Amino acid sequence: MHVKIGDVVARKSYQLDLLFRVIDLKTTASGEQIAILYGNEFRLIADAICDDLVVVDENEKNSRKQKEKEIIDQSYYLFRQDYQLLREKQEYYATSSYSHNEEFFHIPGRVLHVDGDPLYLQKCLSLYEKIGVPVNGVHVSETEMPQKIIELLDKYRPDILVVTGHDAYSKQKGNIDDLNAYRHSKHFVQTVLNARNKVPNLDQLVIFAGACQSHFESLIRAGANFASSPSRVNIHALDPVYIVAKISFTPFVERINVWDVLRNTLTREKGLGGVETKGVLRTGMPYRKHHNQ
Repeated sequence: MHVKIGDVVARKSYQLDLLFRVIDLKTTASGEQIAILYGNEFRLIADAICDDLVVVDENEKNSRKQKEKEIIDQSYYLFRQDYQLLREKQEYYATSSYSHNEEFFHIPGRVLHVDGDPLYLQKCLSLYEKIGVPVNGVHVSETEMPQKIIELLDKYRPDILVVTGHDAYSKQKGNIDDLNAYRHSKHFVQTVLNARNKVPNLDQLVIFAGACQSHFESLIRAGANFASSPSRVNIHALDPVYIVAKISFTPFVERINVWDVLRNTLTREKGLGGVETKGVLRTGMPYRKHHNQ
């Protein structure tokens, strides 16, 4: 079957488990055509012989999209429940448990989301907006992230930094502990190291780093608060959003229990992990409404 750049495909050898976008085509010395693939919903990069690929029709795409939407809606529902509880608790503390009519304002943590994939970045930005997290999103290829991160931190001065894109572990390149056996883990690690050199305190800049199958331990050692992927599994495109939204809306006087953060994500503890971290939300009062004259 003729495969072209932009097609949505699945791999026969993997029982058509995941959908991918074809982002590039290469021909080997022996004349075999190889497709470079980006996961459609998961932050995975892969390559496959074109003969192993099936181009997915609109019906199949729509049916998978519908299943996907149900999973995302469930996560979003759980997140909203959590957020409601956080707000109620905040207001109780802010008024020292007395009832009165002053209104509050909340200043959630500002996010800088640096993503190697422009389509995933757009999906994430839509979800941040839906949840109400203040965010700046920048598309930077994974290999350029280490060089560009300081300039971006200076420009946006975020409370939370997300460094993500595509990654993959390849058995052919080395064992699971070898950073060189991963497509982009070393770039993510260097980006985190550079960011931590600038802001050493784990509570002053909260960092989420990694993508599908990324080298979790190296990212945590480099200074990330949260990272993927402890069991080297694929992580969902939107998982970083749920993690940082929880941090953004948790008061700065509270510690975040790692499990509380992971349980609303789509991949949970196999795909994501982290260290105890303080929230970054601040509450103020009184809130003055501006009346139009």
